[in-house]
Order: sequence, then structure tokens, then C-alpha cells
Amino acid sequence: MAEEVNIPRLDLNDYIQGAPEQKKKFSEDIGRAFTDTGFVTIANHGMTQELMDELYAEIKKFFSLPDEQKLKYEKPELAGQRGYTSKGKEKAKGAKTPDMKEFWQSGQTVTDGDSVKEEYPDNVIVEELPRFNEVTREVYQRLEYAGKHLLRAIAVYLGLDENYFDDKVHNGNSILRGIHYFPIENPDSLPPDAVRAGAHEDINLITLLIGASADGLEVLTAKGSWYPVKAQMQDIVVNVGDMLQRLTNNKLKSTTHRVVNPPRELMKTSRFSVPFFLHPKSNMDLTCLDICIDEQHPKQYPDATAGEYLDERLREIGLKM
Repeated sequence: MAEEVNIPRLDLNDYIQGAPEQKKKFSEDIGRAFTDTGFVTIANHGMTQELMDELYAEIKKFFSLPDEQKLKYEKPELAGQRGYTSKGKEKAKGAKTPDMKEFWQSGQTVTDGDSVKEEYPDNVIVEELPRFNEVTREVYQRLEYAGKHLLRAIAVYLGLDENYFDDKVHNGNSILRGIHYFPIENPDSLPPDAVRAGAHEDINLITLLIGASADGLEVLTAKGSWYPVKAQMQDIVVNVGDMLQRLTNNKLKSTTHRVVNPPRELMKTSRFSVPFFLHPKSNMDLTCLDICIDEQHPKQYPDATAGEYLDERLREIGLKM
């Protein structure tokens, strides 16, 4: 019998604009899914199909630039947090072989005088593609808005004040990442463990993924099998990250996931993907919430701030020395 996997499709408008009973149901549904599998798909997230199409068009244009042009945007001193990261740099925690990808990262733009601005490096501007800079910034802002409301629904589910996360994620250290899983020209020469993205968990609070250009995303189920995640084209996929799992003392699941290689006949094609990693400010306290600790669920994690935890993880995945 096929394993049942709870990855519901939810409408964010039910929470943002819905009647009290719609909001309550949304909060319960996302909470239950995040407790079971750590994944949901979300409709009506605030981005139009046109914006998402243009985003992917601009991402493809960037990765089509010659390597020497892309490399001028690589800033190793920023540990992959801004600009371009070339092939062979990032690997899953514990993996020996790097993921088969290159990527671009944009971060927070602080406009309200918040002193946290001094913590963030400036975003890198792509001179060749003016719309690339504009579109990625707009997508960042829209996903940040959607993410804030998703966290409100999660706070309600947990029994916290609805606005518990608001000040922690305002001007947070979130990242929009454009990923190119490049064509595999000679599959026979690959190391046996080479994959597009090795099995991993995300570092942040929640991840909002704009539908990838091809299949490949799989989640590890409670019974230890891999389950393909397929979203309708206009939906986004949202999953729990390790910071939220840590804060909730494992009540909400940061589920292991991976991006597998395509069938052999599609090896020579590219795959593009754009996740938004919603991070809080670095001073957020990730100490396990008292409401998530009891005799059956003793505290599982030492106290840490979001910044301390991020630093530790960036070293583990090879982006920071």
C-alpha cells in the first residue's frame, strides 16, 4: 500500500483575507502538515504568473553569461551570501562530493534606518541585466510578505501571539537564491554519489520555493522512502527549516530533501530553481520554546542565536572557512 504523505495545497488568501474560521482552519492545516511532513504547497502567494515567468527568464539569462562574466560577481569573502557562487563550491552537510549546481544570492535591502543594515553586505548588481536586479528585488519583497503571514499562521498553531515572529523577521537575513543545475554532458564520468543537490535540511525558519523548471525535488518520508514533491505550476512549495524545528523542539519537522538527477535522456538539460530562505535577524533567540518542552519531549538543543547557528551551518556545507 502506498504511503500517505500529508503535503496539502493551501490558499494563503484564506489566512490574509479570510473570515475567522478560514484563518483558524488554515493555521491548523499548515501546523498539522508541518508537524507531519514539514511541507505544504501554497496558492495565492502574492506573485503573478507573469512575474514568476520573468524571474525565470532573467535567471536563465544570467546563467547563460560566459563564465568569465559570472566570475566577476563571485565574492568568496561573503561566504556565498551575495552574488555568484560557482560550480563545485557547496555540498550537503556530511557529503564528500559537491552538488552539481551554481547559484546567485540576493539579500535584504534595509530602507527604514534600522541599524541591522550595518550587518548586511550590499547586494551585488548585475551590470549586463538591469531587469535581473529589479525582478529579483520585487520577488524577494513579495515572498518576504507571504512568509511573514505564513509565520503568523504557524505562531497561532503553536499557541503563541500571532505576531510573535514579526519583529524577528522584519529586516531579517533572508536570501533569494537562483539555482542552475547545469547539464551533465558525460554521466559516465560522474562520481557515484554525484547529485544535483544532496540530501539536506534547510538552515532557516521556512523556505518558499517558486516552482522549479523540471521535476527532481524529493522529500524523505517518516518510513524512510523518497517521495516526489510536485506543485501546480502557479503554486509555491513551503517547508520548515532547522531554525524553526529547533525553536519548536522538533514539534515542527525540518524534513530531509534532495534534488535527484534526471533520467539519462534528460541529463544534458538544465534545471532552474528559485528558493527564498526566510531568516530572522541574527540576534533572534532560538532557545526551545517552553510550550514545546514536557516530560515526553525533553529539550533537544543547546541555546543559540540565529546568527550563531547560521555561522556553524555555513562552515558545515563548505561556504565558510
